[in-house]
Amino acid sequence: MQAARLHEIGGRFIVDHIPVPTPGPHDVLIKVAASGIIPNLKNVTTHFPEWYPFLPLPELPAIFGLDSAGTVAAVGSAVTVFKPGDRVYVNPGIGCGECRWCREGETPRCQAYTFMGYFGFGPGSQQVFKRYPYAGYGQYMTAHGNNLVRLPECLSFALATRFGYLGTAYSAIRKAALRPSQSVLILGASGTLGVGATLLALAFGAARVVVVARDADALKRLKALDPGRVVPVLIGDGVIHEQVLAQVPGGVDVMLDTLGAKAPAHLSVDAMQAVGRGGRIVQIGGVAGPIPIDPHPFMCAQLQYIGSLWFTTAEAEEMARMVESGILDLSLLESHAYPLERL
Repeated sequence: MQAARLHEIGGRFIVDHIPVPTPGPHDVLIKVAASGIIPNLKNVTTHFPEWYPFLPLPELPAIFGLDSAGTVAAVGSAVTVFKPGDRVYVNPGIGCGECRWCREGETPRCQAYTFMGYFGFGPGSQQVFKRYPYAGYGQYMTAHGNNLVRLPECLSFALATRFGYLGTAYSAIRKAALRPSQSVLILGASGTLGVGATLLALAFGAARVVVVARDADALKRLKALDPGRVVPVLIGDGVIHEQVLAQVPGGVDVMLDTLGAKAPAHLSVDAMQAVGRGGRIVQIGGVAGPIPIDPHPFMCAQLQYIGSLWFTTAEAEEMARMVESGILDLSLLESHAYPLERL
């Protein structure tokens, strides 16, 4: 098969010919139909060893490719739930499979948690990379059966590759315990993660979805999704929290911080002041810190600051059912397809 592999940090991907992998007893072989091009991929393959040496990359040459979808081609001897021909999304997050968190289905909390085709979160990641060295930028890949999400016919492979960013926002909204009729502030709403968070907040029944971003045109498009519920706030038009409080007196119930690592932390600090008493702030973008937090006001206002990483396969299955039922509308999202050779 063909697979685009990285041979050196900072280098270009090279399409190599390698053998098609054989799935293990609990694994599934997937014929890849689409794999997402992650906005951060260039940083990962160029700068991560310097910026984040504690986030290991696979040994080179390596196949990258996060957020993949395709068709089951073969199954291992112990797999009974999936069969050849099934349409699936591959959740790339894998743990050691043996610790307390993996056994409880909370794989993102595993100390060896690893993204297939991307990077890991601890010293145990290299062992995971060795077990699952195949990823989305190859014509075939293997994955454990527990990492597959069955796709409804109404969901295209291209849109399924959005599940990584959508799932990150979905898990954050669940941790925030957002209820219908409540309000949510999405900081960085015009980015890939922020747009997905906006779509999901509407699907969850939020009465007010305050979208905060620098891109005025993107804010207009987000407002058009539901003019009665989406409230745009333009960064640079004044103090963020003052603008939000003018629209939502008393403050929002939930804040999702989707700003990336290169965004200034003072934007997060500003927006956090728009969260009402008892509110929850969930960090999913990895904004450059540190974030100063005064414990006494947090205690008195009963605020919570929560970190959330990726999502579980069960949460991805819930999203797929939301799409199938029509609760979650992904028709806004645009797809631009490229052949493997152009990677």
